[in-house]
Amino acid sequence: MLSREERAIIRSTVPLLESGGEALITHFYRMMLSEYPQVRPLFNQAHQASGDQPRALANGVLMYARHIDQLDQLGDLVAKIVNKHVALQILPEHYPIVGACLLRAIAEVLGAEIATPEVIAAWGAAYNQLADILIGAEAGMYDKKAEAPGGWRGEREFILAAKVQESSEITSFYFEPADKGSILVAEPGQYIGMKLILDGEEVRRNYSLSALADNGQYRISVKREPGGRVSNHLHHHFEVGSRIQLFPPSGDFYLTASDKPLVLISGGVGITPTLAMLQAALQTERPVHFIHCARNGRAHAFRDWIDDLAKRHPQLKRFYCYDEDDGLSPAADKVGLLSQEQLAQWLPEQRDLDAYFLGPKGFMGAVKRHLKALGVPDRQSRYEFFGPAAALE
Repeated sequence: MLSREERAIIRSTVPLLESGGEALITHFYRMMLSEYPQVRPLFNQAHQASGDQPRALANGVLMYARHIDQLDQLGDLVAKIVNKHVALQILPEHYPIVGACLLRAIAEVLGAEIATPEVIAAWGAAYNQLADILIGAEAGMYDKKAEAPGGWRGEREFILAAKVQESSEITSFYFEPADKGSILVAEPGQYIGMKLILDGEEVRRNYSLSALADNGQYRISVKREPGGRVSNHLHHHFEVGSRIQLFPPSGDFYLTASDKPLVLISGGVGITPTLAMLQAALQTERPVHFIHCARNGRAHAFRDWIDDLAKRHPQLKRFYCYDEDDGLSPAADKVGLLSQEQLAQWLPEQRDLDAYFLGPKGFMGAVKRHLKALGVPDRQSRYEFFGPAAALE
């Protein structure tokens, strides 16, 4: 428990974090990843290069400092962090490394006049408090997953059973356990962590499960990213029969039971978790409006499958919006960006609905604003980021 004096010191550093937090965290990552190779597999280097990871952590540190007197005000931030950590198998022994590097970064970036011994001591206590919270929550989640039917702890070997091209840039991968045992049933919308060895180096990634895990398999559907180290390896070198280590499914963004109309809105590869949500929803009687935006018909994955579902399930209405008409593939219902006016036509008349949306950050920001303007309650408008956690304006 932090003392009153320690909390006061943490609060006093909020303006510094608001103006210079990203620079501090960038220095922190550069130092830690260069000096502690054992933690490198836990971090996506593409997110480091883009600045997404430093921005996300800087925002998290700032939120923690702002709410140091009322940690319950952090909302679902802690739950998101815990789920990301569990999916990548962050362990208690990793926390001292992060803490030592964070305190050192504070001292080196802020300088001795600002980062006094009192400030360093207060942030050391604050970090240890947060670490204890996360370690405790993660331990409970690891235990729960290990004890559940089909569950396990740590890594488990799986075999690639099938590989299916879904569009010009998205391919699906079907994994079965090498031990032929049962698997943990994932909530629709969750993701799974994987561990690979590429050129002798360990890397870890999270990918959304794009189908319900009710047939003894896990399916992920991966977009081939230009320069993407893992996505290109999976697309070009990972073949049926290949073996891989998977971690148990995780994630706090998933479809919850409700009798309200359901709206699933996705952009690009953001379609993947909505597919499992769609499968689950069609096992109930709730109306579903499925809205997908893609660059063009060639980049649109799973169109035939969704069209077939719409024919067999009258409760499902599907709408497609393409950035461009390539003239080669089936036409979309709308060409151009998804506008508020168009979304208004595709939503159910009843705006007391549950909306889940995923895609690029700019796309999700626009969808969030459109839904709010159209009367969808904020608490029923849910989204998830691929990659580091962030916030939508």
